[in-house]
Amino acid sequence: MQFYKDRLLSPGQLKRLSEHKYSCTSNSLLDGLLQPWWDWLVSKVPLWLAPNLITVLGLVVNIATTLILVYYSPDARAEAPRWACFLCALGLFVYQSLDAIDGKQARRTGTSTPLGELFDHGCDSISTVFVALSACIAVQLGYYPTWMFFQCFCAMTLFYCAHWQTYVSGSLRFGKVDVTEAQFTIIGIHLISAIFGPEIWMMEIPFLDGFMFKYLLGVMTVVCALANLYSIFSVIFTGGVGKNGSTVAIPVLGVGTFSTYMAMVFYAGYIHVFLEFCKVFESGGIGKNGSTIAGTSVLSPIIPFSFVVVPAFIIYRKSAEHVYENHPALYILSFGMVAAKVTNRLVVAHMTKNEMQYLDSSLIGPAMLFLNQYFNFFIKEYYVLWVCFIWVTLDLFRYSAQVCLEICDHMKIKLFRIPCNNHAGTVQANAAERNVHMMLEEEPLLDDEYHHGSDTAVDL
Repeated sequence: MQFYKDRLLSPGQLKRLSEHKYSCTSNSLLDGLLQPWWDWLVSKVPLWLAPNLITVLGLVVNIATTLILVYYSPDARAEAPRWACFLCALGLFVYQSLDAIDGKQARRTGTSTPLGELFDHGCDSISTVFVALSACIAVQLGYYPTWMFFQCFCAMTLFYCAHWQTYVSGSLRFGKVDVTEAQFTIIGIHLISAIFGPEIWMMEIPFLDGFMFKYLLGVMTVVCALANLYSIFSVIFTGGVGKNGSTVAIPVLGVGTFSTYMAMVFYAGYIHVFLEFCKVFESGGIGKNGSTIAGTSVLSPIIPFSFVVVPAFIIYRKSAEHVYENHPALYILSFGMVAAKVTNRLVVAHMTKNEMQYLDSSLIGPAMLFLNQYFNFFIKEYYVLWVCFIWVTLDLFRYSAQVCLEICDHMKIKLFRIPCNNHAGTVQANAAERNVHMMLEEEPLLDDEYHHGSDTAVDL
C-alpha cells in the first residue's frame, strides 16, 4: 500500500469509469410523494448553477447544523437548545431536497457524467455520519454509550453494504423503507425534541411498563436494518456478475474465520444471512458468475470495512480513560470519516470495475489510538483522538479532491462549473421543449425516474 501516489486512478480505470452507466431501482414509499416538490424546486434553480455545487451546498448545511448540536452537547448527554434541534431538522431537509434535485439539474443542463454519481455518493457517505450522530444527540443517547455506538455504526454499515451490493450486482437497489424514509424519520426526531424537549424520550409508553419512547428508536433501527440487510445480502450472494466466471481467492491468511466472526458481530441472531454467508464461502461464491463486477470475491469488501469497525469497538472497550464515553461525538466523527473514506473507495472500485485494496492511509488515525493504548497511554487519549480526527479528515478530503481532479482532467470537465456552450444550448433546448409540452399537455419536463438516488447519481 502506498500512502501517497501521483495518480490514484490508472488509465484503464479512468477509461472504464468514463464508460460507466448508472443503474438503480427503487421501491421507496416516499419518493413518489415528494417528486412534485423536487420538480418544482429544481425549476426554480438557475441554469448556471452546477449540479455538484448543489450537492456540496446541501452537505455544508447539514454538517453546519449538526456541528451546532455537537457544540452544545459534545458528550450527547447535555440537553441541546430546542432551536438547535429545529435547525438540525431544517438542515437535514435542505440537504435531502438538494440531494434529490442535483441529478435533475444535470439532465436539465445536459451535464450528466459518471463523476456526478461518484461525487453524490461521496457526499452521502459523509452525511450519513453526521445524520446518525445528530439523531443520537437529539435523544441524549450519550447516557447509553454502547447503544449510541450501535446506532451510529449501524448507519455506516448499512450505507457501506448498499454499495457492497452494488459492487456485486452492478445496480444500486432501494427498498420500500430506505434512505428517504430514514432521513424523514430523523427529521421527525429532531422536530419532536425541538417541540417537547429531549426529556420526552425518557417518558414511558402507556400500558408498557418500563418501556420508554427512546426504546422505539432501537427497535426501529434493528427491524429496518435486518430488513435491508436481508435484501442486500440476498443480492450479494446471488447477484454476482463478474466477468471472470468464478470467485477470485481472497489473499489473506485465515480470512474464513475472520469473515465469519465479522458476520456474527454485525448480524448476530440473523441466522439466515449467516448460514448463507458460510455456504458462499465454502463453495467459493454462488452468484451468476460467482464474483463482483470487477471479478473479485463477493466477500472481499467486508475486510476493508472490518478494519474500521473492529478497531473502533476494541479501542472503545479497552480505553482506561473512557475516551469514547467522555467524547462520543469526536470519536464517532473520527471513525466515521474513516468509514466514509473506505466507502468512497468501494464506490470508485465499483465504477472503475477494479479490485479494492484492503489497507488505507486513513487507518493511520485509528492506529495512533491503538498504539497509544498498547504503550500504556503514553499520551492523553483525548489529544490523540483529536490528532486522529484531523488526520482522517484531511486524508479523506485529499483523496476525494485528487480523484475528482483526475476524473475532471480525463473527461475535460469542471467540477463546480457548467461550460458556457452547455448553458446556452440548454436554455434553447429547454425553451423548445417547454413549448412542446405546453402544446401537447404532457407531463412536466422533469418527470424522470423518481428515486432521489437516481436523480443525484448522474450529474456533472
